Amino acid sequence: MPTALVTGANRGLGLEFARQYLADGWDVIACCRNPDDAGDLRALDNDRLTILAVDVARSDQIRALAETLKDRPIDVLINNAGVSGPRMTEEGYGEPEAWLDALRVNLISPFELTQALLDNVRSGDQKKIVTITSKMGSMADNTDGGRVIYRSSKAGLNAVMKSLSIDLAKEGIIVLILHPGWVLTDMGGPDAWIGVEESISGMRAIIEHATPEHAGRFLAYDGAEIPW
Repeated sequence: MPTALVTGANRGLGLEFARQYLADGWDVIACCRNPDDAGDLRALDNDRLTILAVDVARSDQIRALAETLKDRPIDVLINNAGVSGPRMTEEGYGEPEAWLDALRVNLISPFELTQALLDNVRSGDQKKIVTITSKMGSMADNTDGGRVIYRSSKAGLNAVMKSLSIDLAKEGIIVLILHPGWVLTDMGGPDAWIGVEESISGMRAIIEHATPEHAGRFLAYDGAEIPW
């Protein structure tokens, strides 16, 4: 059966990716910082599920993951882990370190993880790299301002993955840049518009039917094109 690796799999979008792929008979490598605290993930209790402790903000743990998975093919690599970062208050956005933390998780780590596991993807049958971004990284869509830290991290992420989609196309690797919608998760909040099942089902359909023509495009969970 095909194999999917999902980061940030302990809750929200990552958990639903794991649940749905397992339900369809896939092998799933679910990565999160603290598996002991990931009760909902462990409750999936499937012999095709492998749970690994990985803090994507730590290069040493990404290298250790690559060593653990050495020679194991990965059909679909899903860079899902992310943080929202602090919002602006009357005092501003706080110390620069908060910005650096968001950039480390949202921008640098997906690139680092992709590099570390590239040979695994090369040896997979489907050869797809999926990065969960946000339309808040779109310049054209920014009509409200605010969320400077989050927006900038996602805009940078989009640029990185667009470049990778070009660089890896010659190897037959499809790099997808997907916006999940405003989803009812801990990060999305209670005012969000769609549920996790709808979001993940939509993105999985895009992933399943993706061709080289989809590589490097900025797509929403329902297939709509998002302006850069």
